[in-house]
Amino acid sequence: MIEKQAAIYARVSSEQQAEDHTIESQLTALRERVGADGLRLLADRQFVDEGYSGATLVRPGLERLRDLVATGGLDRLYVHSPDRLARKYAYQVLLIDEFERAGLEVIFLNRELGKTPEDALLLQVQGMMAEYERAKILERSRRGRRHAAHTGSVSVLVKAPYGYRYVDKHSGGGRAAFEIVAAEARVVQQIFDWVGRERLSLGEVCRRLNQSGVRTSHGKTCWDRSTIWGMLQNPAYQGMAAFGKTRVGPMRPRLRAQRGHTLQPKQAYSRYDVPAEQWIGVPVPAIIDADLFGGVQEQLDENRCRARQSPHGARYLLQGLVVCKRCRYAYYGKPISKSTTGDKPRRYAYYRCTGTDAHRFGGQRVCDNKLVRMAILDEAVWTEVRGLLQEPQRLQLEFQRRLQRPKKDPTPTLEAQMGKLQQGIARLIDSYAEGLLEKSEFEPRIKGMKQRLSKLQEQARRIADETLRQTELQSIIGRLEDFAATLKDGLDQADWDTKRELIRLLVKRVEIDQGHVNVVFRVNPGPLVSTPDKESLQHCRSTVLAPFGAGFGAA
Repeated sequence: MIEKQAAIYARVSSEQQAEDHTIESQLTALRERVGADGLRLLADRQFVDEGYSGATLVRPGLERLRDLVATGGLDRLYVHSPDRLARKYAYQVLLIDEFERAGLEVIFLNRELGKTPEDALLLQVQGMMAEYERAKILERSRRGRRHAAHTGSVSVLVKAPYGYRYVDKHSGGGRAAFEIVAAEARVVQQIFDWVGRERLSLGEVCRRLNQSGVRTSHGKTCWDRSTIWGMLQNPAYQGMAAFGKTRVGPMRPRLRAQRGHTLQPKQAYSRYDVPAEQWIGVPVPAIIDADLFGGVQEQLDENRCRARQSPHGARYLLQGLVVCKRCRYAYYGKPISKSTTGDKPRRYAYYRCTGTDAHRFGGQRVCDNKLVRMAILDEAVWTEVRGLLQEPQRLQLEFQRRLQRPKKDPTPTLEAQMGKLQQGIARLIDSYAEGLLEKSEFEPRIKGMKQRLSKLQEQARRIADETLRQTELQSIIGRLEDFAATLKDGLDQADWDTKRELIRLLVKRVEIDQGHVNVVFRVNPGPLVSTPDKESLQHCRSTVLAPFGAGFGAA
């Protein structure tokens, strides 16, 4: 008798719950239920998402679970409740339908997943109530915090900036407050004096603080310009903290994942700045006077006019794409002057690893990767991209290599196996209808045969999907060939903007490791569109189908 393969799935949505290990209660209950059912639970069959919202389906644990289910490697899944799978009813229905089509039995601890219309209705109502409850809690919380801010309650701020200590309601006799920390307040006053009265730059302020050994709010002795800039713009220091400076909105598209993070974050949203006139003021103790704060804002505005800040926007061809393979920090563009004999200093542009900047890490660099000449790397990557466009057969070979599967015995075919199973199910039903089988014998046998049939049908669907992917591959190759044919010799005369657009659409990242460069491509299945004035790929969809690398050396 084949042992059933069981798995469990658990999720908590907040970072605080993850830190407090509240997910352990779910895991304990799930393991006990698996043991009570007489099944064995392997370590790699425990799928957990800590700190991930149930409002999105892109979760690492859930993705691995769905991949395993698609291969037919599971028979039964245990989940504490439907809202642990997803907070949205539509997502719950999608997942349960996907699991059942794969022959997977889903068991919720708080209720059994029945097959009657009443059970389906109860599941729908439960899912809709969970979604409604989540929306109601969020709206009540938002309205409550906004009302508290209008009444001047400091509790909505939760955290105090440098120079203050946050006192919660329990410690403050029922009312939250900001208390001034004398030592830190003197540092804040000194920073505002340096910028507002002595007109020092942010870099000079950082140098003075580092030399004097002043520690940041996190206990570090290395100050950053962005930290000083944020302090100088915080209105709390003049006695009026601001609530509602940001709002939550749709997640911004990302060129690549941040260091140490996945491309899809735990919370599927982004924060957007709110205009200052829409902020809500909350009175707090002042550290500096309003005149000095206003003078500092004028100085910051003057600094912007004089372009002391680095200009934003596209300045380098590979901006945002170059990554250090050693420390995984990003590379950034940096112009460097070099002296030459009998001539003026010449300026060269390089890509530099962020991990080699000692001032970012308390005076100690974390990486020793080398600089890369910008002109050489730009030309090398563009050569690879141009080669891909001119030789789309490289892409076809890579797709075919990845789509290759070990050949299995063609007899009996899947169709024949499914036909025999369907005949067996029909005979089994006839035997039960004629009274030749008892219900206790009929139910487990029919259930097992239906599960095997579902697995075979899923295999057939995967084969059909692979055939469709092969068809799409030929379509993609054809589009690339047509696009390359329309460009003809235009790639050699492409301007800077066209090169950058093509590189960002076809390159996923560029990895640097001590002079060795690896270009990882991304391939989009959307149409390649030509604009009247220049050739463009801007209308391609952003789904990454098949990243692959093209390595080469760079001096």
